[in-house]
Amino acid sequence: MTDSTLALNPSKVKKILVCQLRQIGDVMLSTPVAELLAKKFPDAEIHYFTEKKCVPVLQHNPYISHIWALDKKELSNPFKEFVFYKKVARQGYDLMVGLQHLPRIRWISYLTDAPVKLSYHSSWINDLGYTHLTPAKDGYASESKAAILAPLGIEWNCTTPKLFLTEEERSAMAGRLKEWGVTEEHRLITVDATHHDLGRKYPAENYAKVISALAKKHSDLRFVLLAGPGEEGIFDDILQNCDTPEAVIVPKPSLQLREVAACQERCILHFGNCSAPRHMSVAVGTPTFVVLGSSSDAWRFPSDAHTTVNSDIDCRPCNNSTCPVGYKCLSELDPEYVAQQLLNHIEGITD
Repeated sequence: MTDSTLALNPSKVKKILVCQLRQIGDVMLSTPVAELLAKKFPDAEIHYFTEKKCVPVLQHNPYISHIWALDKKELSNPFKEFVFYKKVARQGYDLMVGLQHLPRIRWISYLTDAPVKLSYHSSWINDLGYTHLTPAKDGYASESKAAILAPLGIEWNCTTPKLFLTEEERSAMAGRLKEWGVTEEHRLITVDATHHDLGRKYPAENYAKVISALAKKHSDLRFVLLAGPGEEGIFDDILQNCDTPEAVIVPKPSLQLREVAACQERCILHFGNCSAPRHMSVAVGTPTFVVLGSSSDAWRFPSDAHTTVNSDIDCRPCNNSTCPVGYKCLSELDPEYVAQQLLNHIEGITD
């Protein structure tokens, strides 16, 4: 195993497998890898191995030829799993890129006959099966993933995540905006107040206060609430605490992943927690403003269009899901302060 530059002839690399199973945000952040590989190996098909729930953020990507969607419900026993992994692995790949060290990806690395298999250094058991390993790199997640391509002479170079929408999807979103009463005079902001991790979830009532403060100063602003399946209850939590409900749009039914992206493309900003929609917003070229709790600023795309806000409590960022002091980094982050910082950001990106 070595991290020296590989002398691969681009014209002879015909098929590549990229493995990134989850989560949705991480899969979104992995899309620069496909773009960089496509530019290095223009004659190659690029296949993706990912979980079924993550497929929407990869659909219609011109750099990806085929998506192998893992549906864990269908793989009801070890034999079926093995057959599926073998089918994915034995497609005549010239190159495999493992972006995660997960058991299912490890199976692929063992079963594929690709002569070159790239990943990053981890434990001895995770490193088995790969031919070239690079040191794990800190920094923005897309940069860290792209660093695995270093043996190919590929550098990240600030390539953004990308999500490709169809004209039909844009037209459908235009229709929904009309249904919501949005006109050309309105400026839209998507709001994602959800998160399964309490250490990354700014309180819903604080989101309501921030929305109220902004809507009172700018009557043209409209806030579109986002939520994943089963999370829609947060809509009521926000509306019940909001002084300006007329400025809040609650999509019914709630937006699906690609609808979220189509909506974000029409927005001036995405406002939310550290979760997948922030990365989707980057991927469609819309600025972001993210409230940080336990997580660090490493998930922010390095551009002035994307910024974060956090408390100055000494114990953050801790990256923990539990907290002995009651998540003070979030609960005590003043919504008036957040609102002012958000307004400053809006002014900065619209000047």
